[in-house]
Amino acid sequence: MPFDPNSSELRRRRFRPIPVRMLVPNMITLLAICAGLTAIRLSTEGRMELAVAAIVFAAILDGIDGRVARMIKGQSKFGAELDSLADFVNFGVAPGLILYFWQLHELNNGGWIAAMVFAISGGLRLARFNASIDDPNKPAFAANYFTGVPAPAGAITVLLPIYLAFLGVPMPPATLTAFYTLLIAFLMVSRLPVFSGKTVKMRVPPEMVLPVFVSVVFFVALLIGYPWHILSAGSVAYLISLPWGWKSYRDQERALAVQTQGAGAPMAAQAATPYTAPVADADNDDRPTHLH
Repeated sequence: MPFDPNSSELRRRRFRPIPVRMLVPNMITLLAICAGLTAIRLSTEGRMELAVAAIVFAAILDGIDGRVARMIKGQSKFGAELDSLADFVNFGVAPGLILYFWQLHELNNGGWIAAMVFAISGGLRLARFNASIDDPNKPAFAANYFTGVPAPAGAITVLLPIYLAFLGVPMPPATLTAFYTLLIAFLMVSRLPVFSGKTVKMRVPPEMVLPVFVSVVFFVALLIGYPWHILSAGSVAYLISLPWGWKSYRDQERALAVQTQGAGAPMAAQAATPYTAPVADADNDDRPTHLH
């Protein structure tokens, strides 16, 4: 049967309405992209405080869109690809350009290389994450860890020199800022296990709902009232916590190896034991002699 591009079945598939539950998380992701692009524009105009605030806002939206999609069952392949594109723009390109327009431009080509390496590292980190998301060889406990610093955390921590400058700390040399930028870029593409908290149950007991709600409101108020203090302390605390994530991963890896070896030892011993045919008792054997 020849292909008919105007067939009713094809038109029905082409114009099939998209469920609203799939549009909501994608709209949040598009809003995050707008925040990242706006941050780039603000940095070119020298309004660094607003530019950094736009990156933080994009990071908050990035943490919301996936949870909203899972909550309303609005996951889609299109949404996953759009989220990766948003992460590359918001947490790879935008922070690198903000740092370049803020101070790295003083190093001329060297500063541009540092900003470009950070942006490329963000893209490589996202590509590796997408490629390994369905890896069947990963142990079960590995689902609770990222491989390398995730892009949103990398974008927030790489802007630490700007937070400190907003607090009145003397601006570091441009060479030191470039070195710090390359360090965060290396952590993003490294094989360092980083605790993700994805498998931590978010179910709150009924008696703890009000204290948790008050704590969240208090934290948001602190972030609004003292943004650079909170972001500076959070970035430093996150970088200090990275060795603990690596240690936790190694401990679970060793425990799994010991458990696997312990379970395999009895099977190996059983396989190494040669088979011995049963021997009949000669005193109770009444078969003819020629069969012995």
